[in-house]
Amino acid sequence: MSGRREPVSRRERPAKPALSRRWIVDTAVRIMRAEGLEKVTMRRLAQELDTGPASLYVYVANTAELHAAVLDALLGEVDLSGGGGGEDWRDQLRAVMTSYTLVLFAHPQLARSALVARPSGENYLRLVERILDLLARSGAPRAQVAWGVDKLLQDATATAAEQSTHEHDPTSEDDWNATVRALHAVDEVTHPAITAHMPDLIGGTVEERMRWSFDVLVNGITGTPVPRRAD
Repeated sequence: MSGRREPVSRRERPAKPALSRRWIVDTAVRIMRAEGLEKVTMRRLAQELDTGPASLYVYVANTAELHAAVLDALLGEVDLSGGGGGEDWRDQLRAVMTSYTLVLFAHPQLARSALVARPSGENYLRLVERILDLLARSGAPRAQVAWGVDKLLQDATATAAEQSTHEHDPTSEDDWNATVRALHAVDEVTHPAITAHMPDLIGGTVEERMRWSFDVLVNGITGTPVPRRAD
């Protein structure tokens, strides 16, 4: 009896599933949830999908586009219903923006990436559509509503990036305490404005400041005409 092994034909091996952008993005999201956004690279993805990095570039141009696609996938978790906001457009809009911020809170690295990432997928489009619809109910001119979407998203994204970083960085509390001590210790002669505005300068909860920031932005958006270039 021969000891030679029977060769296995390539035709007998299960074929690898065909690559698709959806599969690539879903895998990237899974890696991010398990290992963090810094691990979501083209090389790491190729390894996970058992292919070469060059194969991925057919579907995703670069890491920045990949991160934008991951962000768009997570935007599907944003509650666009405005649940709990009642019938008032402002309360519904606040609920949508709060949900958006909380989604980013859960992923600090993605929140920072979102400051420069430009998603263009269906979830992002649905979010923009919803914000436009609610903000337009204020009766503000279309140009102000259109420009206002960018300001609302920028503020919410920056808030999420800052706050989520603080919550996940063990040194952030020490840094904040050092800032508070420095502000309390200023000389009222050399820093009269700081002295006059303490303790309000560092007061308020995160929730209170978020609510106030939202009202400031919405009041400004609906009440401030966009500049028009002279003919």
